[in-house]
Amino acid sequence: MNCSVVKAAGYVLVHTPDMILHNGTTQTTEKITNPDSEYLKKVPEHIRPYEEVVNYAPNQAYIGNITPEELKGYEMPWYDKDVPNSNRFGKFGEIMPQDEFIGLLKISDAFDLVKLEKEFVKVIKEKLSAHPFFNENDLAKIKEGEELSEIEVQVKDHHAEAIYNHGKLVGCVKKAHEIDVNLNAHVMYENLVVKASGILAFKHLLHNNKIDPAEIEYVIECSEEACGDMNQRGGGNFAKAIAESGEAINATGSDTRGFCAAPTHALIKAAALVQAGVYENVVIVAGGATAKLGMNGKDHVKKGLPILEDVLGGFAVLISKNDGVNPILRTDLVGRHTVGTGSSPQAVITSLITAPLDKGGLKITDIDKYSVEMQNPDVTKPAGAGDVPTSNYKMIAAIGVKRKELERKDLGSFVEKHGMPGWAPTQGHIPSGVPYLGFAREDLTEGKLNKVMIVGKGSLFLGRMTNLFDGVSIIMERNPGNIEEKVTGASKEEVKTMIAEAMRDFASHLLKE
Repeated sequence: MNCSVVKAAGYVLVHTPDMILHNGTTQTTEKITNPDSEYLKKVPEHIRPYEEVVNYAPNQAYIGNITPEELKGYEMPWYDKDVPNSNRFGKFGEIMPQDEFIGLLKISDAFDLVKLEKEFVKVIKEKLSAHPFFNENDLAKIKEGEELSEIEVQVKDHHAEAIYNHGKLVGCVKKAHEIDVNLNAHVMYENLVVKASGILAFKHLLHNNKIDPAEIEYVIECSEEACGDMNQRGGGNFAKAIAESGEAINATGSDTRGFCAAPTHALIKAAALVQAGVYENVVIVAGGATAKLGMNGKDHVKKGLPILEDVLGGFAVLISKNDGVNPILRTDLVGRHTVGTGSSPQAVITSLITAPLDKGGLKITDIDKYSVEMQNPDVTKPAGAGDVPTSNYKMIAAIGVKRKELERKDLGSFVEKHGMPGWAPTQGHIPSGVPYLGFAREDLTEGKLNKVMIVGKGSLFLGRMTNLFDGVSIIMERNPGNIEEKVTGASKEEVKTMIAEAMRDFASHLLKE
């Protein structure tokens, strides 16, 4: 089977301290229900400066500067320990500061909805001009700016969504329609954030891997937001909007939604499209969600911790036709949580983990690494949710014992060998499976691993349409080399010559008869 491959990956984070207070749902809900709460008063004291965010070990792992194995070497908790020689830029992407990202919001604005204050524009254009990705055409989209008084009027009298930097009003996002709630300023702000962070991840994917954007033929966007209007509220299309901004002139695309499971659904879809020959190069991409900022902030503040959910997360992955080098995606070994699966942990693990293994004649121990819900435990443990990745690995190991593929005494060593610490921000769709794809590509080409499994799970009941949740998985493995060459023992050209000669011989035989 001539499988598609994971050719490249890009990952970005955006530090958004002001958006925690003004756009994260935990904080905005508190403002409505309890505006004088002690929590809201304490939030500013618990927000980390940009330098601490860059130095934070899970963030350095996310952009590829330290590996999951190296992260494991840092004693928990991680928030009070800096990574030596940490950097804003990594081999997979970057950690962008808030002010530059606000400039990127304007670059991403196709309908002149983002208004920025004049003095802020001067500063931000100069900063973005030094960024390796933004050219004169991009910078030209940031106009001279507005008087602060004009922005204040938009926010106060016309229901525009305010944009803050270091506590100061520096801009706003206008509503896109007078009465359509799907185009109000709040929704437009959220959607522009998704688009802008998706563009940043897309650009890193292309730039860091020297990929010609004109070679991209299809884009699948798989974040948790939806764009549309009152007639089609989730109509889309973030994918094509991001492709346009990334100068992928030959691409079309569509959006895929499935809560946290969406990226793994998108990965499987991309793999199938390429394997079927519909497209040669497909990118899956997702931007970040402002709603998730500071989601567990109350628990963090209560325990005297900084608010650790202070970054937007984005990623982009390129799926291409088999090149004989990069790891393949086994579309014949896909796990899925079906309607009839049930919700017990054993049923879920069976459907997502053991069903595809059984189909491939594999044991649980044949998978070198499982990438499950890779949430950062620094965030989840203080909130009472425990260490989510470790819990998943323990469940997989327990099933392995039940299947007699693992001794009970080896439960701990299984987690150590086949698991990884979580390093992904709690951005909903971001943690499930996909944070490891960049490292997995390296581990399956330059490293010693042979097989990994990417798992995504989603809570569909959050949409109030069903009580079900969802999940899919797929196995990635080391590329055995060019399939045609491996089967025939000859090169493509030699195969063509052999076929031509056979056809000539057959024709000659017919003529003689």
